[in-house]
Amino acid sequence: MVFSMRVQPVRRAISVGLFMAAAGLCSLAQAQSGTPVRLLVGFPAGAGTDAIARTLGEKLKDVLGVPVVVENRAGAGGQIAATVLKSSPADGHTLFLSHDHTISILPQVVKNPGFNPATDFVPVAGFATFANVLAVSGGTPAKSIDEYVKWVRTQKGGKETIGIPAPASIPEFLVKMISDKYKIDVQPAPYRGSAPMTADMLGNQITAGIASVPDFIENHKAGKVRIVASIGAKRQAVLPNVPTFTELGFSNLEDLPYYGIFAPVGTPQPIIDKYGDALQKVLAMPDVKQKLTTMGLTVGYEPQGQFAGRVRTYTQTWEKIIQSSGFKPL
Repeated sequence: MVFSMRVQPVRRAISVGLFMAAAGLCSLAQAQSGTPVRLLVGFPAGAGTDAIARTLGEKLKDVLGVPVVVENRAGAGGQIAATVLKSSPADGHTLFLSHDHTISILPQVVKNPGFNPATDFVPVAGFATFANVLAVSGGTPAKSIDEYVKWVRTQKGGKETIGIPAPASIPEFLVKMISDKYKIDVQPAPYRGSAPMTADMLGNQITAGIASVPDFIENHKAGKVRIVASIGAKRQAVLPNVPTFTELGFSNLEDLPYYGIFAPVGTPQPIIDKYGDALQKVLAMPDVKQKLTTMGLTVGYEPQGQFAGRVRTYTQTWEKIIQSSGFKPL
């Protein structure tokens, strides 16, 4: 009887383990059955994140052997797409390609975002980092941040607005840091995405903006806007002549924003591994790496554990900055 009582829990544990393994294999088989994979994007078609998703999706389709459909659920800085992911079955048919704002920043600046990345999502893998940058438009002759600050003081009475792609985003906090450091009154002008903000910069409706390198790089190369500062511990490879904010005397701006792929919590590990392996193969393709690099990304595959650590550290860094700024959640 004693022996039987000891064995039964072991048998139950083995049974549960076999059941979970079988469930994972079943879900993996379903993911391989030809059913399309939805790759959610929280921004509109034509935006930088959308272009990245379509570049990866086209190649993932070939590696996985199933259609990969980019689905734009734009709005609220990726919040809409994130809530769609949360409500999606954890069967491997829905993934979310996101950068840092939706995962690390938005839950800290919105009272009720409708999702919790720590409990609702599981990281699949990371694939790139990038930098947020300050760019000036043709409406100012400035070629450096010091020249821009001087121009604001002499031509604008020390007051100006700087465009940002979304409220309560990292660019908004960078605007405040610029204002504090240089003792000028610059205020954020929120837009619904980087595309309309950049359009206003090109039309000289606003004289400066903060967004990611991919949002500005082509117009910077064409001389239509001038990137004058970037975050990060070192200069961006595509912007070797542009100083970092750290070089300019700012602190706590060394951690780079990230791009990665997420799945609903509960997605079986074999499926997570399969997508991670597929993404690694895609990133190793020279044409993919070159295309993403020209968009201003620093390409580098990060497996699930490493990527989860990056997300955690980055979130903690910006939690301190946001709290010290006195920002009140919206």
